[in-house]
Amino acid sequence: MPGTLYTISAPSGAGKTSLVDALAAHTDNLVVSVSHTTRPMRPGEEDGINYHFISIESFEEMLAAGAFLEHARVFDNYYGTSQRWVEEQLAAGRDVILEIDWQGARQVRRLLPECCAIFILPPSASELERRLKGRAQDDGEVIARRLAEARQEMSHYAESDYLLVNDVFESALTDLKAIIASQRLRTSNHSTRVAGLLNDLLQE
Repeated sequence: MPGTLYTISAPSGAGKTSLVDALAAHTDNLVVSVSHTTRPMRPGEEDGINYHFISIESFEEMLAAGAFLEHARVFDNYYGTSQRWVEEQLAAGRDVILEIDWQGARQVRRLLPECCAIFILPPSASELERRLKGRAQDDGEVIARRLAEARQEMSHYAESDYLLVNDVFESALTDLKAIIASQRLRTSNHSTRVAGLLNDLLQE
């Protein structure tokens, strides 16, 4: 049975990546897509682990070849998800998570309306600003720009199927696990997994 595709969106600083990493570490048969990006690698990141870091020229070549399931421009950099990789994982029965912004989530929904969209919010505007400043990676001008972009991102929360607030990390992670569990227990998904049991129970 094919896996389920999830899109998880959030403003920068909401803690999306930390939640997704923890979810993937504690959930069987679930993989996280590694996007392609043209942005510079940050300290501590690894090519092929955090992102596939490529040049603008390479990205444009892949885009022209129709290699991306979705793509977006964020903070003057490009991001894209490999369509072939996603299709291979889903066909193998694995659930796939895409960490993408609202633009990408909208593109995926248009192509694959059966996907499950999740949106993560910070607990407050002041906490979001504190988290962005706490990274100590960006100057004041960049942080101000990220806050403005965050408001734009959050204005699209209603396009998601599920909405959760990352205030207490463990509580948010529990909510995220519950979403995955509920999708796996949907009759359309779970009946195939327990087909043998159903056959046995329904025999006269």
